[in-house]
Amino acid sequence: MEALSVLAIAVASGKAGYVFLQDGKLQDWGITVKAVKSGTDLVGFVQGLINELKPDVVVTEHCGENCRKGKNSRSLIGSIAQLASHNMVLDVSVDRPRTYPSKYEEAEALAALHPEIAGYLPDRKRRIFDFEPRGMVLFEALALAEEVIKGPPTRLASAMG
Repeated sequence: MEALSVLAIAVASGKAGYVFLQDGKLQDWGITVKAVKSGTDLVGFVQGLINELKPDVVVTEHCGENCRKGKNSRSLIGSIAQLASHNMVLDVSVDRPRTYPSKYEEAEALAALHPEIAGYLPDRKRRIFDFEPRGMVLFEALALAEEVIKGPPTRLASAMG
């Protein structure tokens, strides 16, 4: 499955991050704060990414009953999924993988696999009253992409219909 090019987008409170993997290697990534002001801004931002990167698959988080996202983030994720379904790409929504005790341990493991984004690792774990570090949204997007790339082929097959 690693021959696919995958664009994964994660939305968090006040920000969105994306990663683009081709042949399992991280090629491009970024964070936007401006584009999450409205669904239209984010849709325009993601459409630009789809036009430029030409992914085979666009991955978003599945916002089922186990999703921990707020109402606004869920709405933005829905806008991205709808946009992807209108493009000539495979639209895949996956449950957010939770295989590590914390987001920070997950980020460290993902940074070990993709050292290009290790600079986005936070200096220390967040205290309960701190805002989440801005770069954590990149690791969330990377986790979603890895879930599709390394997950069972039936996930892609079911997305194809």
